[in-house]
Amino acid sequence: MKKRNKYAPVQKNDMVEVTFEDFTHDGAGVAKINGYPLFVPYGIPGETGKVKVVKTKKNYGFGRLMEIKEESPERIEPLCPIYKQCGGCQLQHMTYEKELQFKHQLVADAIKKIGGLDDVPIHPVIGMEDPWRYRNKAQVPVGTKEDGRLKAGFYQQRTHRIIDMESCLIQEKGNDDAVQIVKNIADKYGIPAYDEKNHRGVLRHIVVRFGKKKDELMIVLITKGKELPHRKKLIENIRKQIPNITSIIQNINPKKTNVIFGEETRVLWGEEYIYDTIGNITFAISARSFYQVNPTQTKVLYEKALEYAALTGKEIVIDAYCGIGTISLFLAQKAKHVYGVEIVPEAIADAKRNAKLNHLEDVVDFVVGEAEKIIPWWYHVLGIQPDVIVVDPPRKGCAETLLETMIDIAPKRIVYVSCNPSTLARDLKILSEGGYEVKEIQPVDMFPRTKHVELVALMSRVDE
Repeated sequence: MKKRNKYAPVQKNDMVEVTFEDFTHDGAGVAKINGYPLFVPYGIPGETGKVKVVKTKKNYGFGRLMEIKEESPERIEPLCPIYKQCGGCQLQHMTYEKELQFKHQLVADAIKKIGGLDDVPIHPVIGMEDPWRYRNKAQVPVGTKEDGRLKAGFYQQRTHRIIDMESCLIQEKGNDDAVQIVKNIADKYGIPAYDEKNHRGVLRHIVVRFGKKKDELMIVLITKGKELPHRKKLIENIRKQIPNITSIIQNINPKKTNVIFGEETRVLWGEEYIYDTIGNITFAISARSFYQVNPTQTKVLYEKALEYAALTGKEIVIDAYCGIGTISLFLAQKAKHVYGVEIVPEAIADAKRNAKLNHLEDVVDFVVGEAEKIIPWWYHVLGIQPDVIVVDPPRKGCAETLLETMIDIAPKRIVYVSCNPSTLARDLKILSEGGYEVKEIQPVDMFPRTKHVELVALMSRVDE
């Protein structure tokens, strides 16, 4: 007999009627049983329904929505037929207006509860006119169906089971078509999918990148080893069936890992780069380049960052976590000089290439290294005094030593671009305690129909 959870008023497999009161940060509904929270995917605040308890912990539990008795006016039928199996989207069951409200509340709660900042103006989320078909990059794992044929799709939620997919509604239509074409060609020639359990097979992922500027398409075949069976036939058929194909790349990843790309990349046919633009800046995109998947909203985000930087042409700017130079080059259009630092050597190589491509190489300098080490060196050894520091860190936020460095250097303004409201709030609290005031925050919906939201925050020194 299974031991009961003495802390919970409900037990696994109980059926309970609930009213949803709130959202989790993942967009699941929150219901309470005698004050004990149950987290239930696809529940919307205000709705009542029947829930099956699937797991209980000391302070909270998880449930499955079995029946909706009183439906929210914001509930809609998801357009994607595999929405509840695929792990790619989380918010297709609600109207887009409700999604934007959820994301705004997500930001507001993090800033208040984690950052302890009560009076910061948080603007409404800037959404998309059409929140579909926006992704310019597909990364799709390949597997084997029960009948031995290939399948390609996203992983089922919280598993590594591939859900075979014919179409992804947040993906560029051409990317969708290209994945299916490549999968079918590989299937035709018997190229085996990689089996991550046994570490055998050939084809691990199909990656498709789209450059809208010139309608260019790059196919990246990620393989376990250097050998690619029927390579010539594969290339010939891809070229024949995809009219706008610009390059076919092979990336080799021999490791037993969840990381998609390996270290070795080779051009099988065509160009090493495709090109795209954000605003007036052109970017060369290689197979492994980091480039924002939604250029339309990236332009909105970067223009807001540029507005917050308030450049007049006289300012020195430091861009920490600069990547391939996307924000740096935006800023360089109006700054006296921009210094960018990034720990990934390949990204800095791309940044320097993009600077030349846009004739901005005299206005920017890019360096490989840890921001928390390079920036003090620039300041203390080279005497570089930035007027503005821009940061765009990964989801884990800024290193604490970097925050301390920025407080020590004391630029007039800090512009913080973030993909994680929680770590942004944590870092803003530290900067606020170090003499900065958060002036305003602008959320931007870079990833419609998912739980993610991008933000840009402006901070100024209190004595300015």
